[in-house]
Amino acid sequence: MQTITRLDMLRNNVAWLRRDGATLALVPTMGALHEGHLTLVREARRRADHVCVSIFVNPMQFGPNEDLDAYPRQLEADSALLEAEGVELLWAPSVEEMYPGGFATSISVAGVTENFCGADRPGHFDGVATVVCKLFNQVRPDIACFGEKDWQQLATIRRMARDLDLPAPMAGSIVGIPTVREADGLAMSSRNRYLTPEDRAAAAALPRAMRDAIGRIEAGESVSATLTALKDRLTEAGFTSVDYADLADADSLRPLTALAATPARLLVAARIGGTRLIDNMAVGAATV
Repeated sequence: MQTITRLDMLRNNVAWLRRDGATLALVPTMGALHEGHLTLVREARRRADHVCVSIFVNPMQFGPNEDLDAYPRQLEADSALLEAEGVELLWAPSVEEMYPGGFATSISVAGVTENFCGADRPGHFDGVATVVCKLFNQVRPDIACFGEKDWQQLATIRRMARDLDLPAPMAGSIVGIPTVREADGLAMSSRNRYLTPEDRAAAAALPRAMRDAIGRIEAGESVSATLTALKDRLTEAGFTSVDYADLADADSLRPLTALAATPARLLVAARIGGTRLIDNMAVGAATV
């Protein structure tokens, strides 16, 4: 595996991998890799001849009171995991390489970013869209793999690619991989390491409450009443607050008051101890 920190070297290595028409998949990450990330890597290997993984803790998507400095950085351990998975390229640029002096451009994606995590983290998805667009232009992959765990991020990236007519990857080649979960159902996340043992045990109530709410909605019960009951159940389980718990159109993220013919997702963000957990699940038979 080649670890690349300069853009000119990245482009040279990508060109070499693409010789004879070979295909290339990109898995963008911020490091602190876990089984969820490695699942993306394996799916990327299944879909393309070669895989490039990026590790970049993007300062543009962190707010002034967020955990940029505390975000875990473990490049050596991450590199070992990726090499064991057969990854050919690790793109690990510095902040200065990604955002050279004088950098003054950002991408804002309206519609899908205002609600949910976007309401709580202003500017976050501008940072996501900007860095992912740069990664796409740097690597020019045939496909890119993202986890469905952050559904709003996935919807934002797909919309950005469609709106800007990106050729590599095209919007239809941005692949969402189902969320990887722990044995008790909790979605894998780098932030799970911040949970105390007591909070970690209580956090398992989140996926259970979501699955119960989905069953009620699919059975025709009131969406509003079901979401209220979901929030109450999380509070009773030990969550200190629920930032949101909403049913939304899976593509536009427009809030829904009832199931429709289009795909829908139940999206939840809740805080337990000092940790904010997010999750989402498909609702109804229609999927994307």
